[in-house]
Amino acid sequence: MGAERKAGLRSAGEPVSAGAAMKAVFLRDLKIAFRQRQDMLNPLLFFIMVVTLFPLGVSPEVSFLQQAGSGILWVAALLSVLLSLDHLFRHDFDDGTLEQLVLQPQPLFLLVLAKTSAHWVFTGLPLVLLAPLLGVMVHLDGNSIAVLCLTLLIGTPVLSFIGAIGAALTLGLRSAGVLLSLLIIPLYIPVLIFGTGTVAAAAEGAPVGGYLALMGAFLVLAATLAPFAAAAALRISLSNS
Repeated sequence: MGAERKAGLRSAGEPVSAGAAMKAVFLRDLKIAFRQRQDMLNPLLFFIMVVTLFPLGVSPEVSFLQQAGSGILWVAALLSVLLSLDHLFRHDFDDGTLEQLVLQPQPLFLLVLAKTSAHWVFTGLPLVLLAPLLGVMVHLDGNSIAVLCLTLLIGTPVLSFIGAIGAALTLGLRSAGVLLSLLIIPLYIPVLIFGTGTVAAAAEGAPVGGYLALMGAFLVLAATLAPFAAAAALRISLSNS
């Protein structure tokens, strides 16, 4: 598996462009994710269980679920993404692939961007696709479900990008999962607030364009700045390991 992870990172002798290196890292991570399906299925199963158990533990009343449904789904999605973050760099760190990425001539932040994008494809995107079914389960109307899916489509990549910084900072530490949660959850709060607020505004018939524009700004900032921060954190973690 270690050889397979490193495959495609270096060419036979010709220099590889940054775009080609990003594509190679992105496709390699997707291939590994599909071979290790448990890493992809665990966040999905957690997402389903949280949303399913919440009405049983709190209240199954339709009025309550309609009011709190968007918050339930957003919190469950946030925790599901958080659950998967520890694997973002861990496997590559364990088998030495991460050192190979750092030594590549291409900028490390672009390779981190590719890895984080692949992480979202097999972690965040399935949550977005599953959200309509669970939205019906908590009695959300059609318009609210559509807006919910749109906010998750914009917001879950932000969760992955921010989480990449925490995953890089805690790489190689003991009890990294607990520390990762303490570092990242406060940074997730604005995304959670605007995500649930957008759905609540849609349910009341209010315009949601401003909410979506702010979430889009969050996504642009995260995609622009987080790879730089995560790349710097990876170099620090590797130098201390």
